[in-house]
Amino acid sequence: MSSTAAVWLVLLLSLVAANLPFVNERVFVVGPRRASKSLGWRLLEVLVLEVLVLGVGLLLEGRIGRRHPQGWEFYAVLVCLFLTFAFPGFVWRYLRRHRHSVPPP
Repeated sequence: MSSTAAVWLVLLLSLVAANLPFVNERVFVVGPRRASKSLGWRLLEVLVLEVLVLGVGLLLEGRIGRRHPQGWEFYAVLVCLFLTFAFPGFVWRYLRRHRHSVPPP
């Protein structure tokens, strides 16, 4: 796999993984279905999925060539990017108007 394809794969995987906790009611996507997950559960899932995507990225980087050492700045940017990717799912879950919550005229 080329390095460009690996970068796009990790970015796409990050975008999907960051939004998964907000679009379903299952615990960690495959667990038991809950009536309604709390924001705490969803943020924990975002954190765990972020670590999994980081692992995939490190694995792909190792397969392409030699891994580069990263400082704390890299991980700070990674967290911010992942939270930015999670924003559409957060908006969809918590900020959009649900049809059933609008009172009839």
